[in-house]
Amino acid sequence: MIDEYLADLDRRLHGCGKFKADLLDEARDGLHDAADAYRAGGRGDEDAERRAVADFGPAAVVARDYQAELGMLSGVRTLWKLVIGVPLMQASWDYARILTYGAWTNLPTSTPQWYRVVAHLTHGAVFVVPVIGLLALLGTRWLSRRLDAVRLARFCGVLLAVAVGVNLASVGLLIGSTGVVDASRLFLSVPCAVLMVAWVLLSLRLVVLARRSWGGYATIVA
Repeated sequence: MIDEYLADLDRRLHGCGKFKADLLDEARDGLHDAADAYRAGGRGDEDAERRAVADFGPAAVVARDYQAELGMLSGVRTLWKLVIGVPLMQASWDYARILTYGAWTNLPTSTPQWYRVVAHLTHGAVFVVPVIGLLALLGTRWLSRRLDAVRLARFCGVLLAVAVGVNLASVGLLIGSTGVVDASRLFLSVPCAVLMVAWVLLSLRLVVLARRSWGGYATIVA
């Protein structure tokens, strides 16, 4: 009875394999403890497991809460990557540019005023994105005692989507505008080019992870 229940729960859950396995292990331990208590009270094995499963709740209801927790855990992990990764990429690129290329005054082409505005906006986003991420992490922690798992997961997911969207938009805007002014600025040196590619890949990876989290939230609604 317990094994069939856990198999049903497993089929209903979608998300990170490690987090999912941890939740299922937690459910398994709780079910077996409850069944053992019923056995100690004189119930037979089948009846004890049946009562333990009934006490635990319908798989559809339990899966809803577990799915919310899976989405939140995945979202929190992505937020940490965003909070640390985005400013680290910016700092690494600037440091590489200083060491391998030098000052901006060494550029062979002039810089239009509109491009300076774009540069300021995209550089500002480097600070805005981790701030949004930190607010999401702190808010999730603070609200964990005030909201149920479903609403907490949605709160985390909304801020994650905003942060990832701002980062992707700023990277795309910077690359696009730089290509218009002088594409060679994207490849000031080999280290700068490598870091730029890494930054783009990180941004795309964050989008994929955010979409997976949102997939979990969609499963909750479904």
